Amino acid sequence: MTEKEFDIVVIGGGIGGSAFATVMARAGHSVLLLEKTSDHVDKVRGEWMAPWGVKELQTLDLYEPMMAAGGHHISRAVGFDEDVDVENALADFAPVDDILPGVLGPLCLGHPTMCNVLNTEAEKAGVRVLREVSKIEVAPGAPPQVSYSHGGTKHTLQPRLIIGADGRAGMVAKQIGVKLHSDPVKHFFSGMLVEGLEGLPIDQQWIGTEGDVHYFCFPQSPTRARLYLGISPDTPSRFSGTEGPRKFLDAFNLRSMPYGDSFANAVPAGPCHAYPNSDTWVADPYRQGVVLIGDAAGHNDPINGQGLSVTLRDVRVLRDLLLASDEWGIALFAQYGDERMERMRRLRFMARVTVELFSIFSDDGRRRRTEYRARAKADPQTRSVWLGGTLMAGPELMPEEAFTQTSWEWFVGPEVPFPAESLSQVTP
Repeated sequence: MTEKEFDIVVIGGGIGGSAFATVMARAGHSVLLLEKTSDHVDKVRGEWMAPWGVKELQTLDLYEPMMAAGGHHISRAVGFDEDVDVENALADFAPVDDILPGVLGPLCLGHPTMCNVLNTEAEKAGVRVLREVSKIEVAPGAPPQVSYSHGGTKHTLQPRLIIGADGRAGMVAKQIGVKLHSDPVKHFFSGMLVEGLEGLPIDQQWIGTEGDVHYFCFPQSPTRARLYLGISPDTPSRFSGTEGPRKFLDAFNLRSMPYGDSFANAVPAGPCHAYPNSDTWVADPYRQGVVLIGDAAGHNDPINGQGLSVTLRDVRVLRDLLLASDEWGIALFAQYGDERMERMRRLRFMARVTVELFSIFSDDGRRRRTEYRARAKADPQTRSVWLGGTLMAGPELMPEEAFTQTSWEWFVGPEVPFPAESLSQVTP
């Protein structure tokens, strides 16, 4: 096979790029995958996959390789708060292992491991995978064009389709001229992989708010976990510098959750990064001959952990459209773009709700959490719509009224303005 024979060139060898390359190669297309890095390393990226994302993984026939690489399922979600007794919180857990038929709950696995698994599956399917690629330039058209350098040699190709899967800081979106919209940053996230824990139950995920942090624990083994802290945007450098990892672990010495001492005494097993959290979106993540998937097409605020599921849905929807038609043009890409835009609008709604409830550390924020818990206790069905519906089962399964101003006020109260500019309509 020569380079000129490729039907598809995929830019970005992460989750979305590798998964898409694999499924299209399995369908009989010749695929070239270009990745800038030599190895996938820990950069504090998504390692929790919602059940609806696991369902996509199964549909794409990529589930078994993930489980063989060490993936495991979460069966219980426990929510903590500074005003809730730990024992009461543990007793009030939400079962998440029976939300979707055939899915045993959210899936946890290290991000570099996921990428390596999918790279291997791509190569098994016949994808040509190139690492340490540089100077990638994309131009839309019929056909589109991509140039890149590899091994000191410049190459120029004109495949049938180019896929931009190079992440939120990627260049493909800029090169094809799509417009990125963004919500304001209302909180920062910091994350770190830790080890040296003792007896951590790997079937539970823990989320809560205390003081000035919104904390998360997603176990990878009884001795290893990915920890996250949501913090105020006024303190973006709180965990930076050489003392950052120590300060990060100290912040987990909390009274509102078990194992606080164990987390505080854990050993860093990866970098400690902080990044601004907000939603971004693109109304038309495509141009002639080029389509964006995953974070390159706009990302959901990571506060609800929907990124991996979003990416796998992108892969599956686009794959199905392409395999059902011989006309790979703007009209086909627009079907993908329209479905994605509505999906991301719904997830954006839930992210904004979560921020207002759990990542605002003022007196007003604490009052909103207390009032929300009272409403949720009195109306557990509406609460389950949030947890078991949109975030776990998938945003498309919920009725439109779940994403209206009435629903917004049920969650956060009428004193927080409904952000209609990004939630009630598609931004052109």
